[in-house]
Amino acid sequence: MGHRKSNAPHQGSLSFRRVRVKTQKGKIRSWPDWDGAPKLLGFAGFKAGMTHVTVIENRKNSPMFNQERIVPVTILECPPLKVIGIRGYHYTPTGLAIAGEAMIKNLPEELGRRMILPKKYDAKAQLKTLQERLGSIYELRAIVMTNPQQAKLPRKSPDILEIKVGAKDMMEGFEFVKSLLGKTVTFDSVFEIGEFVDTIGVTKGKGIQGPVRRFGIKILPRKTRGVKRKPGALGPWTPARTMYTVAHQGQHGYHQRTEYNKLIMKIGTKEDNITPAGGFKRFGVVESDFVVMKGSIQGPPKRLITLRSPIRGKKPVAAPEILQISLSSKM
Repeated sequence: MGHRKSNAPHQGSLSFRRVRVKTQKGKIRSWPDWDGAPKLLGFAGFKAGMTHVTVIENRKNSPMFNQERIVPVTILECPPLKVIGIRGYHYTPTGLAIAGEAMIKNLPEELGRRMILPKKYDAKAQLKTLQERLGSIYELRAIVMTNPQQAKLPRKSPDILEIKVGAKDMMEGFEFVKSLLGKTVTFDSVFEIGEFVDTIGVTKGKGIQGPVRRFGIKILPRKTRGVKRKPGALGPWTPARTMYTVAHQGQHGYHQRTEYNKLIMKIGTKEDNITPAGGFKRFGVVESDFVVMKGSIQGPPKRLITLRSPIRGKKPVAAPEILQISLSSKM
């Protein structure tokens, strides 16, 4: 008989829809509350790959306190985002609805690959109308676009994202995002070293997989029936139908997932070298701003990862001192 796992936890929950996502761009469905100075509560980057770093453990409760540790890290390339508009939302009986929006006058040409660019657009009038409606607006969001060409990705179409503007007063938030219109925003102006962020992205696609890998069910003994990697029973006689809770084969992976509280260990610029010998596998060379995050992050290389301020409210900590970053070949 072949090797069997002594422990096979569930690969996923039936609470999720196990179908392929419609788009590779991770959509943020909820935002944290913010009562500090006005700032953007999110950013976006492209996954480059993984390596490991040597750090001095600074957690006092750790048994390896003040000792050297090797920690796996993920590198995200984060070129500056361009702010191209403002959008306001107000409450309705069915949830949030758009109350108004204003875009910049001269939209970049590459944006025409994602949307139909207006030929005549009065940006000042739209901005004034949005400002007059601030009394009924519940939430402000900045409309930004990514720059995949700066990250040397093999595509020209930018991604369009909405990022919530965190502010105590709606007028303060409006003036803040108004000052960013038409400008670029860098990663270090949004997040700092030692902060925790949530990562939203689409996982690796694994195609159609059986119920053992998909749901972690037990492999049946060899002599019981003709199959081993299927459920032992399809359900009861009453109700006389197959219920949705029975594990079956189907799509595995390529689902949107959120991972909470990922620690930012280092923020680098294009002058810093983070690329291992031979480049990152299936990505290449990191040539713009980047961020080093502790642990693994969902998705394959080149996948767009959206970062959000932690919705579970984990406070920033002192990031451990990095002694060395492994730049050995990953091939």
